[in-house]
Amino acid sequence: MPAAPAAPMIDFAGHRFVPLAGRALFWPRHGALIVADLHLEKASWYAAHGQPLPPYDSHDTLDRLDRLAAETGARAIWCLGDSFHDRAAAERIAPAVAERLRRQAAAARLVWIAGNHDGLAGGAWGGTVAEELEVDGIVFRHQCDARETRPEISGHFHPKLRLSLRGRPVSRPCFALGERRLILPAFGSFTGGLDVGDGAVAANFAGPYRAMLVADGKLLSLPCRGAAGDDATATPRCA
Repeated sequence: MPAAPAAPMIDFAGHRFVPLAGRALFWPRHGALIVADLHLEKASWYAAHGQPLPPYDSHDTLDRLDRLAAETGARAIWCLGDSFHDRAAAERIAPAVAERLRRQAAAARLVWIAGNHDGLAGGAWGGTVAEELEVDGIVFRHQCDARETRPEISGHFHPKLRLSLRGRPVSRPCFALGERRLILPAFGSFTGGLDVGDGAVAANFAGPYRAMLVADGKLLSLPCRGAAGDDATATPRCA
């Protein structure tokens, strides 16, 4: 039987990471599965505001998280903010979803990085909560900080790569990778996205950056123009 092809990898800040087709990043050195923007309990938020939707988005998101944790053998799961859709989500969360989070925290070290939507409390469901995390010189936070000089991995922008294939529009969550900054796609099952070439994304990169995603076991990488030297309100495009 032929050996399975090696997983594609990216080099960032002197370390090797595995970008996953499931909208996550794996750091073999620390056995860490890294995700951003789960937006758990988003459907229940809409239901509470008069737009009833099937309440299955949290379970679907956690199903995918469970699968990736099992496939990678993750010893830790780092959630980079906006893990919950709003500050009252913890009050609405279904008991079955809360129990799944407790089981996940018991199986792997669960770290919640605070986001602009979250209403997290310390020790939530057996995990730990932090404003940010620094590991091996890389800072992990929810949203890019323009003042940051260290290598940084974050979420918040929900980057998506939009292409036209055979005349048909295609949109896929993607990573945005620059020399010292890496922005993750949104992991949640019920999340939208922002064009990776949009000015709001480009403004976080001093120079050119790349839109990257994994498809059919291969890493697709396209160049994007950064904001340096351009009007920050302009809309750069990926090639």
